[in-house]
Amino acid sequence: MNKAELVDAIAASAKISKADAKKALDAFVDATTAALKKPNGRVALVGFGSFSVSKRAARTGRNPQTGKAIKIAAKKVVKFKAGAELAGKVNK
Repeated sequence: MNKAELVDAIAASAKISKADAKKALDAFVDATTAALKKPNGRVALVGFGSFSVSKRAARTGRNPQTGKAIKIAAKKVVKFKAGAELAGKVNK
């Protein structure tokens, strides 16, 4: 499912216009991004799951074409952990 399909599904489910659904989805993404940028940022949606930020250490990798060792810089990555309710519905 891509963003346009998600907007359509939200609009149909909530019985709102596609424009309002797009605004709601964009607002959710913006609010989640802002929360994750904060120190110890985390967004928890009970029953759905939680988004958190994790630090990935610098490491050495290999260029697959040449086999030469390359340095991969440390960075922050966003992680999602599904909640029990979501996991249960997916596994039915």
